[in-house]
Amino acid sequence: METKNRSWIYSDIVKEHFLNPRNFLMGDEELYTCDAVGIVGNPVCGDQMKMFLRVEHDTIIDLKWKTYGCASAIASTSALSELAKGRTLDAALAIGPKEIAGFLGGLPEHKFHCSVLGHEALAAAINEYRKKA
Repeated sequence: METKNRSWIYSDIVKEHFLNPRNFLMGDEELYTCDAVGIVGNPVCGDQMKMFLRVEHDTIIDLKWKTYGCASAIASTSALSELAKGRTLDAALAIGPKEIAGFLGGLPEHKFHCSVLGHEALAAAINEYRKKA
């Protein structure tokens, strides 16, 4: 029986966001002043995401993040950070996993959950912000 080659290759955009992530929080989290933090994790794959928001007039003016995970998780969070900056909280919440994956030129099917996790981290941070407001 012949086995199908199941290897896959990330898009160039995924590689770029993995190797040069945008808005990644370097250094001590305590030194970054923010209005809200969202943390989510996936026990199945072990990925964890932490998102830090600065908000003014219901608009995300800055967003930093840390992700512990694979290339798809890092690239997805980087892409999401670019998509969400400058949007209102409601518009940022509307950014779904399909939009993130599309921005990246697609993700392998078994890595699509990485874009879902980023969306959940953003939603958790927005929910925390709204509880404080």
